[in-house]
Amino acid sequence: MAGVTRPVRVLIVDDDPLTRAGLAMILGSSSDLAVVGEAADGVEVAAAVRAHAPHVVLMDIRMPRLDGLAATELLRAQDNPPEVLVLTTFHADEQVLRALRAGACGFLLKDTPPAEIVRAILRVAAGDPMLSPSVTRQLIAHIGETGATERRRRALSLLDRLSDREREVAVAVARGRSNMEIGEELFMSVATVKAHMTRILTKLDLNNRTQVALLAHDAGLT
Repeated sequence: MAGVTRPVRVLIVDDDPLTRAGLAMILGSSSDLAVVGEAADGVEVAAAVRAHAPHVVLMDIRMPRLDGLAATELLRAQDNPPEVLVLTTFHADEQVLRALRAGACGFLLKDTPPAEIVRAILRVAAGDPMLSPSVTRQLIAHIGETGATERRRRALSLLDRLSDREREVAVAVARGRSNMEIGEELFMSVATVKAHMTRILTKLDLNNRTQVALLAHDAGLT
């Protein structure tokens, strides 16, 4: 998604019409954003994405018929999908973590200040995840140890596909480092970091940095 031209095209998905109206008003106040469409639940998402070609989808989790988790999984499985920012009312929620594992690049609380919502969308459109390492740890801790051993085994197995250098980059991503910061730490150019990230995503069959970060956390590397 890096290099997306302004205004960033946004699709709002929420079953509450008042929430959709409020978000549309907030986003419409920024010249860097354009609300190109709305959907009332997950069933409508695929058609809305085809019709409006958004760069970023703001996705509510709890919706009738098809919830935001299932809609995110379906959307991120498509070719060249838009980025997904999950909307939630809870800091630590199992469904949020599942949405992130499914390919959402981050989440926003519904009471997030308007200016921060705008910044989050612009950041996501630029290719950066909206998730700090501390938030990742909070989410994982909230879920507890259920399935932790199996997740660790699977994560370590997947990370074995990486070269030593790619593994270093993956761990740096999990620590919340930007491409520039990774380059400075590992003594490589930003272009080289980006090339490593492309290979990491391909080898691990993932589609964004947030998934890489979660995998490294599962493996116990951060």
